[in-house]
Amino acid sequence: MSTDEARGGARWLRERLPTLSWVQKSLLLGAALTLLWMTYLPTGLERRAAFEALVMIGAPLALGLTHGRHIGWRIDRLAVRNAVLLSLFVLPFYLVGSTLPTIREFYPMWHTSTAMSAFLPHALLLFTIALATETYYRGLLCVGVKELGVVAIFISPVLYMIHHASKPPIEFLLSGPTDVLFGAVDYHSNSILPSVVAHGAGLVLLDWLVLHDPLFDPTAVLGHLEWLPIPL
Repeated sequence: MSTDEARGGARWLRERLPTLSWVQKSLLLGAALTLLWMTYLPTGLERRAAFEALVMIGAPLALGLTHGRHIGWRIDRLAVRNAVLLSLFVLPFYLVGSTLPTIREFYPMWHTSTAMSAFLPHALLLFTIALATETYYRGLLCVGVKELGVVAIFISPVLYMIHHASKPPIEFLLSGPTDVLFGAVDYHSNSILPSVVAHGAGLVLLDWLVLHDPLFDPTAVLGHLEWLPIPL
């Protein structure tokens, strides 16, 4: 693209932006952020957490604040109850997953240890990433546009799977259904608290479990799942 074309595109966007609806602006920002994320995402944990906090939390919240939208950043009794229920529902998946060979080879994604002086800062950074992820996927692209109706739940599953393409095959396979589940709970809660708690606690728990010996011998689980055409 030439400089003139880029300037023309920017001028067209500036002229059209004020005329766009809230939903159109949300989806446009979502597309821009995912391109930015896929292009510039840092590799180190500290830098990644800082980048995602700025990009995936800051930008959606800024858009929401300028339009009087909370994009799921709210807490009430329903949200707290659903956060507990969703966390309990996904807990077995993390417990079982932590025993699978492919998961144990992949995690922790960033070096840490069981020493509290190392693991607690690590856990805080993981929670920051989870908050950023849920603000983007479940906040901006689901709860934030719930005026679309239940279709809002199905906006991001394919994109969420693409962002999990580098993860172990079983995680990639489950990422789409997980996106729908988290989106449905947050949509009906009108809050991203359930997915933030379930996702953040799950990431921390998974790393903690993988740093230790498996909770149980995964042979039986592997036997029940041997029909899957993916390595476990």
